[in-house]
Amino acid sequence: MRTHILFSVVVALIKTKCAKQADQRVFTLQGQVLAVEPARKSVEIKHEAIAGLMPAMTMPYEVRDVKLLDGLTPGDLVSAQLVVESNTAFLSAIKKVGTAPLEQPPAVTDEAPSASAGFELLKPGEAAPDGKFVDQDGRKRDFASFAGKPTVVTFIYTKCPMPTFCPLMDRNFAAVQKELRTDPSLAALKGKVHLVSITFDPLTDTPAVLKKHAETLGADRQVWTFLTGDRDEIDRFASRFGIQVERAENDPRNITHNLRTAIIGADGRLVKVYTGNEWTPAQLLADLKGL
Repeated sequence: MRTHILFSVVVALIKTKCAKQADQRVFTLQGQVLAVEPARKSVEIKHEAIAGLMPAMTMPYEVRDVKLLDGLTPGDLVSAQLVVESNTAFLSAIKKVGTAPLEQPPAVTDEAPSASAGFELLKPGEAAPDGKFVDQDGRKRDFASFAGKPTVVTFIYTKCPMPTFCPLMDRNFAAVQKELRTDPSLAALKGKVHLVSITFDPLTDTPAVLKKHAETLGADRQVWTFLTGDRDEIDRFASRFGIQVERAENDPRNITHNLRTAIIGADGRLVKVYTGNEWTPAQLLADLKGL
């Protein structure tokens, strides 16, 4: 009997290990270091296309061992191992292979663009801009149509390959939607908060694509809306929240971007902007309760 139990445990452990390995993919990344942030265990790299994962791109990457960043400086050319799992991605190895002058202007970062970029960055208390969009059902929607209840807006695109970027925004919104539906302490917010996800990639993210994406996420249309539309209109709207987007000339679906998520009050005025991907559903819900 003991032998049978031991055998069963070993088989279960083997299956678990195999499942973890199946969920984990490892890619070789080659590029140039643009910024190193040991305090955040992060390094920003402008890299070549990663076969089987993504086109050439510039973005920050997490490391779990901060020692991997020792000695790295902007301009270093590196070869790294990128580990991609279902809900996360990180660099497991970084090797310096050379150095080169940094190109100008600098690539998109998570810093807010300056006023010299040609628009005014929206400040708390100011009225949110209006914009003309199309929702996942193909209906024309002005952003002003969401006025009357607190609205949380974020920016994503469905082909985003990094689980810690757009997919994380999707997961966070899904978690917020669930809590609004099930947490008794949030009863005062039920039916009074709306979530809006706006795509960076209207070329790919048609209403039909967004509708399927919404269904995959279990989005309740009464709570969570996905928007697409004219690319220039989207860029103008997003830029007011500090979003920067760069698209490759030879493929507009090759997108480099930062992240912003904003709370708009029921009066249509900006309440708060979260920078990057470090905000949590619990933090957002606490801020919404404060309204």
